[in-house]
Amino acid sequence: MLISTSRKPSQKTRKFCKNLAHATGSTSVNRGKMNMRELLLKALELDEFNLAVVNEIKGNPSKITFYSNKGEILLVILIGASLEFDRLNIAPSKLKIVSHVEKLDVLSEILDIELVDKAEDNYILISSDDNLIAKINFINKFGDETNFQINVKKILEVTHE
Repeated sequence: MLISTSRKPSQKTRKFCKNLAHATGSTSVNRGKMNMRELLLKALELDEFNLAVVNEIKGNPSKITFYSNKGEILLVILIGASLEFDRLNIAPSKLKIVSHVEKLDVLSEILDIELVDKAEDNYILISSDDNLIAKINFINKFGDETNFQINVKKILEVTHE
């Protein structure tokens, strides 16, 4: 997946995109003046099948829109994020997804990461939370939760193929 930002992103949003790309084995590019068509072409050029655009409010990541490489919207989520400023100790090649929120199981297809019922290490944990739709945590190879967390506040759109 290719991960990019809205135009003129803050340093926090750029860092969020880089961490998300590193954790999921994706590619992150600075958007610059690229429009959506150019971003989709860039994804194809880099052999990436999907595109994620991270928007911000007041300098903080606030929304992720996932697109297919044909430009179709696959998923839109409103988020809050706790940012990790150290390099994440995650092995993307061994990554799995453990989801307890059925509406977000689609992330397995979007990210092209296997959805499993249980994992010991190197996995993304999607869990429900009282105040949120879901929390997305990244568990490293030691079984420790990293400080990089995505709080899903609302799911705006989900497309099932």
